[in-house]
Amino acid sequence: MNNQNTRVVLGRRPVGEATPDCFSIETEELQPLTEGMVRVAVEYISVDAGTRTMLKGEGFHNQVGLGDTILASGVGRVIESTVADFKPGQAVRGGLCAQTIATVPANMLEPIDDSTAPLSAYMGILNGSTGITAWIGMHHIAKPQAGEIFVVSAAAGAVGSIVGQIAKLAGARVIGIAGGKAKTDYLLNDLGFEAAIDYKNEDVSARLRELAPDGINVFFDNVGGPILDAVLDNLALRARVVICGAVSQYDDMDNITGPSMYLRLAERQSTMEGFAYFHFPESFAQAEAELAQWLADGSVVLPESILDGIERYPEALQFMFNGGNIGKLLVKAG
Repeated sequence: MNNQNTRVVLGRRPVGEATPDCFSIETEELQPLTEGMVRVAVEYISVDAGTRTMLKGEGFHNQVGLGDTILASGVGRVIESTVADFKPGQAVRGGLCAQTIATVPANMLEPIDDSTAPLSAYMGILNGSTGITAWIGMHHIAKPQAGEIFVVSAAAGAVGSIVGQIAKLAGARVIGIAGGKAKTDYLLNDLGFEAAIDYKNEDVSARLRELAPDGINVFFDNVGGPILDAVLDNLALRARVVICGAVSQYDDMDNITGPSMYLRLAERQSTMEGFAYFHFPESFAQAEAELAQWLADGSVVLPESILDGIERYPEALQFMFNGGNIGKLLVKAG
């Protein structure tokens, strides 16, 4: 067994964009396991937009201290254990952080069955911050109906692409907003969305008026900022706006820009509701079971963008915020 762990450490707090020079790669010797601990060889690390909010030093999410390993969900296999419930070779997931070998308390780990889906899927379509977030947001908040005009932002991302596919399964007419031709082509040609708007090269408001002249019934927002305002200005009567994330705001959390068109909610008797998946623990099992079935029968797909090697994690957040990935972004650690 490798007796060293390689980890990604926060060297300085980002000001604006989280660039690779904010991080460092460190190697440490593994210490003997103490009672109640399990050692895991990490295979895939989830890269999530919310990680950027953990680097600020204060906020809603758990924070990473200077000199500490970057917090992240991961999946891998047990290589050593002091706990009878976890045997070497067993596939597990949990808060493994951005490192190659995680030594964690057993209560931080969840066994997973990699005979039904690849390990990486448990960081994507079957993971809380991705597929389960999409499922909960759709079933508990958005509740799309057949024939409704449904718009989703960051539509080619991990959450947005699943959201759009669930809306299609419900019979809604789906319009995705994404950045760049490669992403809009993916939404149209691979996911079968009815329309796609390239916010980098098109006037979002004008395109929404063209595509939805009678207004938008449901908006699932992962972006915030000007795109949220553009959609609010094009709502139908009694529309539903779901706030899942605000990736456009995460690089400057001290100067968050709220929606200027919020009065459209009153004018059109519409609602705006935010959520986080962990407020719905009673739905986790149902969500994962249904997503697994959709994955197995091809009803829902989630492509993966994988950066190979733990040393590439420092560029991963920048890669995401610059729009480099389609689908779920992962770092292959081992």
